[in-house]
Amino acid sequence: MRSSNPVMNSLTTAKGGIQRGAYPAGAPQGYQDPYSGYGQTTTGDRPMTVDDVVAKTGMTLAVIVVLAVLNFSLGLVNPGLALMLTFVGAIGGLITVLVATFGKKYGSAAVTLIYAAFEGLFVGGISLLFSGVTFGESAADAGVLIGQAVMGTLGVFLGMLFVYKTGAVKVTPKFNRIMTGALVGVLVLALGNLLLAVFTGANPLRDGGMLAIIFSLVCIGLAAMSFLSDFDAADKMIRAGAPSKMAWGVALGLAVTLVWLYTEILRLLSYFRSN
Repeated sequence: MRSSNPVMNSLTTAKGGIQRGAYPAGAPQGYQDPYSGYGQTTTGDRPMTVDDVVAKTGMTLAVIVVLAVLNFSLGLVNPGLALMLTFVGAIGGLITVLVATFGKKYGSAAVTLIYAAFEGLFVGGISLLFSGVTFGESAADAGVLIGQAVMGTLGVFLGMLFVYKTGAVKVTPKFNRIMTGALVGVLVLALGNLLLAVFTGANPLRDGGMLAIIFSLVCIGLAAMSFLSDFDAADKMIRAGAPSKMAWGVALGLAVTLVWLYTEILRLLSYFRSN
């Protein structure tokens, strides 16, 4: 069972001694449980626990929040420098995720915290832009908008955790395949819209119109459903006895989804305020 989150997807291969396990009901011939090999690892690291995931995710989010506040505050006095750091954060965060995913650095605390630092700069800068401070909005109004986005993000996260724990939505291989296809589709649309904006000036998916609102709602829905895959992957790694260092990879995967969700909620709120 693979996750729709590419970082979580990589985590399922971060182990040695994979052995064929029992076939679950309905599994095709030749199926291998991607989590079954953790029990045979001899890294000397203790098994991962829920507390490890909570602690590492908390530290990752703390770094993001601190850097976001710093860049947002910098933007109030020097918008040009803050926007430059925002661009650096966006590119740096993307490169870090690619390194973690394809360079198999998913158990590295350094990689996760470096990603958090870059994403903190990005989140602070994007909050500055969407809140309208650089376009004359007061800091108080900006704070209200950002606070609403933060509460919305937290609410969606906790809501999806409740949905997962109650089993209201089952995470199956088919579910993950559908999610992966949907995420690829959204990525293609976003890239196409970016190219359209660069070459023609038209920006239908991000101009605040009805189509842009629908697109943001779709992105928010996909980000919310992605949490189910993330929780499922983390849960199975814990039960399979994955090394505790893998909690850093889980934290990275959750942070990627949280940042995406926060950005889309903040963008959507900015549309309604503008309208």
